[in-house]
Amino acid sequence: MQKLLAYPLTVIYFIFFGIILFIFHPIQWICIKFFGYQSHHNSVAILNLCIMRCTHLLGTRYSFKNPYKLPKDRPLIIVSNHQSMYDIPPIIWYMRHHHPKFVSKIELGKGIPSVSFNLRHGGSVLINRKDSKQAITQIAKLGRYIEEHKRSAVIFPEGTRSRNGHPKKFQPTGLKMLMKQSPSALLVPLSINNSWKLLRYGTFPYGLGCHLKFQVHEPIEIEGEADDLIQKLEAAVTKGITVT
Repeated sequence: MQKLLAYPLTVIYFIFFGIILFIFHPIQWICIKFFGYQSHHNSVAILNLCIMRCTHLLGTRYSFKNPYKLPKDRPLIIVSNHQSMYDIPPIIWYMRHHHPKFVSKIELGKGIPSVSFNLRHGGSVLINRKDSKQAITQIAKLGRYIEEHKRSAVIFPEGTRSRNGHPKKFQPTGLKMLMKQSPSALLVPLSINNSWKLLRYGTFPYGLGCHLKFQVHEPIEIEGEADDLIQKLEAAVTKGITVT
């Protein structure tokens, strides 16, 4: 019965989602063209809040817990598990004061109103997962960017998202490069739960009544061996994942 109800609600969601993307595409262009970075950043934050509000049509709820006072005057490397594309809007909204930028696959850099524009012009980097040299070069670029501007990089070291919530093994290469290029950054582990349930039936229909939970764990300084730091990050992120 729930899946049956999900079909019309998903159609309604997609209508509102599409409207939001088309409205904010020219807004972003105007902001960045005439008012600069901060204005564009604000428009992207509001865009992602609106996307979250659209998912309320599906009965989606959000919890974002961060008991730590993260600094705004130094770069952050936010390290998280990855369950769906709906991991991203809450990170952008709730971490907006830290200006999160993403390591995204190159395919997302064109063809999607608002989303592709932001990825190309907002400070994130696009990587070709079939070209390791290009990917590492772009991740290094992001590391230098956050080091210079005191912003945040979000990386999903699993590489691809988990379709059932179970965490995958971290791939350390990109994370090591970010740490190398941004040595003053603070490492911030983040666990995400239940966003995979939105896509439990695939891309259509969406799952109903999902409670997406985000938990920030104790930050870690970049001190000591990179492999040891990555093990600590993976342990912290994994410990916060509950698959039900």
